[in-house]
Amino acid sequence: MASLYKKPVVVTDPKTGERVKTKSKKWWGRFRDENGIERRVPLAADKSAAQTMLNDKVRQVERKAAGIVDRFDEQRRRSIKEHLDDFERHLKAKGVSREQVKLVTYRARKIIEGCKSAFTGDLTASRVQSFLAGLRDTGTSIQTSNHYLRAIKQFTRWLVKDRRAGDDPLAFISMQNVATDRRHDRRPFTEDELAKVLNTAHNGPPVLEMAGPDRAMLYAMAAYTGLRASELASLMPDSFALDDSPPTVTVRAAYSKHRRDDVLPLQVSLVSIVRPWLATKSSGQPIWPGTWARDKYAGKMLQRDLDTAGIPYVDANGLYADFHALRHTFITNMVKAGVSPKTAQLLARHSTIDLTMNVYTSLTVHDQASALAALPAVHVPGHSPVSDAGVLRATGTDGPKKVPTMVPAGAENGAIRLAPNECQPAPDCTDDTSQRRRTRRSKDAKTPIKKGGLCAGLHHSASNEQAERARFELAVPVRALRFSRPVHSAALPPLRIPAWASSHCRRSRVKTILQSNYDSGISHSSMLPP
Repeated sequence: MASLYKKPVVVTDPKTGERVKTKSKKWWGRFRDENGIERRVPLAADKSAAQTMLNDKVRQVERKAAGIVDRFDEQRRRSIKEHLDDFERHLKAKGVSREQVKLVTYRARKIIEGCKSAFTGDLTASRVQSFLAGLRDTGTSIQTSNHYLRAIKQFTRWLVKDRRAGDDPLAFISMQNVATDRRHDRRPFTEDELAKVLNTAHNGPPVLEMAGPDRAMLYAMAAYTGLRASELASLMPDSFALDDSPPTVTVRAAYSKHRRDDVLPLQVSLVSIVRPWLATKSSGQPIWPGTWARDKYAGKMLQRDLDTAGIPYVDANGLYADFHALRHTFITNMVKAGVSPKTAQLLARHSTIDLTMNVYTSLTVHDQASALAALPAVHVPGHSPVSDAGVLRATGTDGPKKVPTMVPAGAENGAIRLAPNECQPAPDCTDDTSQRRRTRRSKDAKTPIKKGGLCAGLHHSASNEQAERARFELAVPVRALRFSRPVHSAALPPLRIPAWASSHCRRSRVKTILQSNYDSGISHSSMLPP
């Protein structure tokens, strides 16, 4: 049976200095646990308080003996700093990068110390909200405050998952609206700005121990692949497969943000300047060596080149053109080119579509007006419908004219190369001049196509012309490519080739076209104009 008693102790008498026997100031409790073992524990100096504490001990023993156990009681008595140390070890064992582990645990520890929490039960939602409010009052932005909240919520969620707590006390705390306190919004580079900064970097002196041509290639790779600074710093010549179809670059899982191998397609114009530059790099070594990524020097290098090029680092709207803005440029250009949101998310390697479309995509009012031009015109009785297409074309907001990569001989609409005689013109590949179109139709009607033709001749009536278009097929079959990610890099605007890379690009371009035609069985003579 449980009982209270005062433990005999030996103390030194302060008056005589002799050792004397006396009773302890605290009351002790004597009871037997669920296994029948006698336990003696110190309680309190007040007898009533000591009796209450002893009754609690007995009640706990009875509940355990009956099979009703509070599994979290032992965890509650542990210091919250011990739990945080275990959480840090958990993140390291999980494979989280050293920098991320350090950042998350620092933020969580700062909140715990600010809330003066000694145990997990002291960490309440009201205390955390009060601490974050005080943090914002000192000048911290809402976005930074949200980062602190994410860190401490990650810690409390882990407590529940690891069976150290029964519930998450911070589960219902929501993030603040960052739109009301934006301080470092980025903007995408325009095509002219990107070309200008590439030329400036290539022709400029070394900056932070990185040569000008290497900086220019670094900016181009970031703007046309969307790779982050740490991922770019990990690339080696072996990371590129420029002779594959399509050409790709691989980021190893150890350096990828989500810890998996990423295989990304490369745009043709980017490959043409990367190939000769990559031949000068040593195999097995980083193509951009140094600690520039770890020390956060990428933004400083770009800012110096922007100042030299006369491009503002912060524009009139308060938007920044830092190194991460090159990633914004990559994603924004994909959206402008009409790439589907899901494909843009895959190429950007984002966890959610919201992050791709709402954070990394920046569209202007001209882009929105161009989208409205695709709607049908308004029909009002008594008025002729007016389309926005002409207005937008006059203001230059409808973008470049879309042309196919292969057109009939004699076409002058900016195609990459001429089609062989065996291929028939697609409906969108005809010349804009109506007189030339009528002359060509009349000539073809008199002289039917013999080699590889799909019909005996072309007819003048609109109905027959539509029927021919419906029956149109390519004479040369197109082989589908199997690839781990959708290949939509070709939808991006071509990389404006700087003067320093023009000779390499011309040689690479001719070689690529000749090899492609050879593989397709197309003779080189068929590419010549009539």
